[in-house]
Amino acid sequence: MFRFLTAILALLGLIGAAHAAQLARQGRFPLMALATPESFDGDWHFCRLAYQGRAWATDYPDADYNFSTRLSELTRTRVSRGPSGEPRPLIVRPTDDTLFQCPFVIMWQAESLWITDEDAEQLRRYLLKGGFLWADDSWGSYAWDHFTNQIAKVLPPSEYRFTDIPSGHSILRTLFDVPRVPQVPGISYWWGSGGGTSEQGADSAEVHVRAIVDRRGRIMVLSTHNTDIADGWEREGVDARYFYEFSRASYAVGINIALYALTH
Repeated sequence: MFRFLTAILALLGLIGAAHAAQLARQGRFPLMALATPESFDGDWHFCRLAYQGRAWATDYPDADYNFSTRLSELTRTRVSRGPSGEPRPLIVRPTDDTLFQCPFVIMWQAESLWITDEDAEQLRRYLLKGGFLWADDSWGSYAWDHFTNQIAKVLPPSEYRFTDIPSGHSILRTLFDVPRVPQVPGISYWWGSGGGTSEQGADSAEVHVRAIVDRRGRIMVLSTHNTDIADGWEREGVDARYFYEFSRASYAVGINIALYALTH
């Protein structure tokens, strides 16, 4: 699977993706604004959840643009594009009605998440109506405990509990067969540690993939904990070694999750 994915990504142009990331950092991609009802055109949008605080902007905007591009190249998903052909990722807040236009919404750094009563009410409606929330890039026991406490405001743990996703679950086999979710470090940590992957040592040594499901078994909330899947998208053009070691697997995981959210 990884040989196939590597060949496709190389064919599509690693250098082009690196150039796109550079343009994003230079501000030559349009900056994302909060979505409005007019933002949606029937095609797929990368929807980023903007919660209170600033950590919601982690990996912004390169991860959003790069993943949208790769999803359109590696699948038949019609990704929304602007007049110049660039993908059109969006930002939504928990209280925005536009949230209900996103079958897939992703957030980062759960240790910084803060959910108000108003946020919780709207997110509960969204998830029970068929929405999908993916939380990525959180590390260690503190981040996990904080995240579960915040999600408990949305979905009462007496009725909705996190459970571990087994290796054979369909979300890991939607398109690519992913036997296990890899531990992807942020590239700065990987460089600084000389190739390490566990950003908080023993406290984050094991990757956990956990979910809350509805009464029919559909995943509503997914957490990839002790790993930074999206850094593999954001940094795919920065370092060839990082690309081969982490970005291939990151795209396989992300595309599987996105397609699962669209089809369940």
